[in-house]
Amino acid sequence: MGSRSSSSSILILPGAGHAVVGTGLPPNSMPCAVGGSLAVGCVGLCLGEGVSIRTPSPGFPAGSPQYRRILGTLGLGGLANFAVIYFVQPLLPQFARSFGVAEGATGAALSATTLAMMVGLLLAGPLADALGRIWVMSGSLVLSGLFTLGCALAPNWEIFLVLRALSGLALAGLPAIALAYLREQVDNAAHPAANAFYIAGTAMGGALGRLLPQPLSELGGWQVSAWVLGVFSVLIGVVVMVALPADAPSKQRLPVHEVLFGTFTVLRHAQIVLICVLGGLIMAVFVGAYNAIALRLEAEPFNLGNEAALVYLAYPVGILAPAIFRRIGARLDRPATVVAGLLLMGVAVAVTSPDLVATAMFGLGLLTFAFMGTHSMLSGWVVDRAHRLRLSTARASSAYLVLYYAGSTVSGTLSTHLWSSFGWISVMLWSAALVLAGLVCAGAVAVLQRRDPA
Repeated sequence: MGSRSSSSSILILPGAGHAVVGTGLPPNSMPCAVGGSLAVGCVGLCLGEGVSIRTPSPGFPAGSPQYRRILGTLGLGGLANFAVIYFVQPLLPQFARSFGVAEGATGAALSATTLAMMVGLLLAGPLADALGRIWVMSGSLVLSGLFTLGCALAPNWEIFLVLRALSGLALAGLPAIALAYLREQVDNAAHPAANAFYIAGTAMGGALGRLLPQPLSELGGWQVSAWVLGVFSVLIGVVVMVALPADAPSKQRLPVHEVLFGTFTVLRHAQIVLICVLGGLIMAVFVGAYNAIALRLEAEPFNLGNEAALVYLAYPVGILAPAIFRRIGARLDRPATVVAGLLLMGVAVAVTSPDLVATAMFGLGLLTFAFMGTHSMLSGWVVDRAHRLRLSTARASSAYLVLYYAGSTVSGTLSTHLWSSFGWISVMLWSAALVLAGLVCAGAVAVLQRRDPA
């Protein structure tokens, strides 16, 4: 593991009018460093307490061996992480038979994980600031892999759910920190491409997690998927520890209140709040449509039964979206690209309106493409704004994902109730309302960014 640290650490002393700066800069650049530290010191005085802020420094350029190693490792980490999250989704009927529970109760296999992830996301940012990004990301993959292996041995449904929740708590570490680590380690010009590559890795993990379990289960039951993905996650966790350049953890002590509530400190800034809300809104559209359309395809006039799982074949379409949206963003800007993505998501849901399998599949593919592209823009945007505003990028990423999974949790449940009570038109209206709210948020953050470009 390399020893390079991509950022210097500034320790702002509480109640003092200065900051102690460890810059690692050459002597002729010290005046700039001192001037910057005095500005940050004023922030520390306003807050009335000591905080540690990572300051920008040049990162690895695109094409360098370190850059390629970082992208390849984090891409595999994202793939393993999302595969472990979602591999249970196509296996729910098998869980009902294996554990003797009602099919309606099997959805807890996923919701237990995502709810626990929301708790883990609150802890991941402050822990990464104190312990270092590498330890948190590697530990996330190793622990979640071990808990997934435990799921294969679970003697009953209750223990299985506990292990899935523990897995979710651990799983939060990598997605919360990976984008912050990228922002700190790679060169500014290379960051959009690096971010898109990582998001493509998570999209591939989500696709494999939904498509591989069925054929794997034919080899020896659903447990085979848990064994394969659990071992894979542990191995990638070890690779993360060995292959990635080390970062420098903060030197400040970590009070309990910082661990529990430190992530929310970045939400004092309106731009960060709006981008995080946008993440929750697009996830709400995406998960709501997928959950409800699976039920729709099993009902009249489709009557697909188990073949309704074909909806997941639309998922791989999203793998190319981050790279394409990055190119669009380079020509336009992030706000305009996000607006285009939101409008495309609205169109995609409308395309699913006719009672035809072809239009349903095409609409889902378009929705997946628009969602993955928009998510890649937002997830990079939130850490970039935090970086430029001298806020914790790890905590900004964690806050974004907390709202992201909150949108999934709320809309995933609400959309199925809307479908059951009022039909597909209600799901479309719900999606349209979410898209409209997203357009308002995107416009607001664009205005704020022009006023305060940082």
